[in-house]
Amino acid sequence: MKIAIGSDHGGFMLKEKMIPYLKRKGHVVLDVGCFSQEPCDYPQYAFDVAKLVGRRKADRGIAICKSGIGNSIVANKVRGSRAALCYNIAQAKSSRQHNDANILVIGAAYTDKAIAKRMLSVWLKTKALGGRHSRRVKQITRLERKAKI
Repeated sequence: MKIAIGSDHGGFMLKEKMIPYLKRKGHVVLDVGCFSQEPCDYPQYAFDVAKLVGRRKADRGIAICKSGIGNSIVANKVRGSRAALCYNIAQAKSSRQHNDANILVIGAAYTDKAIAKRMLSVWLKTKALGGRHSRRVKQITRLERKAKI
């Protein structure tokens, strides 16, 4: 699977731990930055992840910042992006099953490395349930088109 990943300085250390983990699992990783702990602004990195996913240049995306809230807001502005801010494994699994989330947003200040890896593993393996959930995802897609986002 091709996975886009990005963070601001608040998520940099966690991002740097996730990249080798993803590569060991056989994924191709597209790192959009940031590339240090030097203070920076999160919007561009979240946007770059979402753009790659929305344009189908990446199968999935991961966006990490301190709280996860800003990245979630930005990523969900991009057509085709369904970003889910998750703090635990149950949320990560549900975001895939019920919402077919294609971007996992992680708040580095609230998620340690071990939980992040477990969330990511479950999130990558979990399939969308389809049925009524698929109908709702299609509604989201229609609303995106209607809003011309």
